[in-house]
Amino acid sequence: MDTRSLWRTSSYSGAGDGDSCVEIANHLTRIAIRDSKTPARATLTFPAEAFTAFIHGLAKEL
Repeated sequence: MDTRSLWRTSSYSGAGDGDSCVEIANHLTRIAIRDSKTPARATLTFPAEAFTAFIHGLAKEL
């Protein structure tokens, strides 16, 4: 999964948060996640449908 130019940081991340956030890259069928403090390290990838279900589940809990 080539995500070099697709990474984006959460709008909630900023200098006041110590710049500690996750970055997400969308691809056609997969979602990749990495730690913004160490972007060269390993990433996690998930099928898009599974990640969408995860986010919807989180939204219900909040």
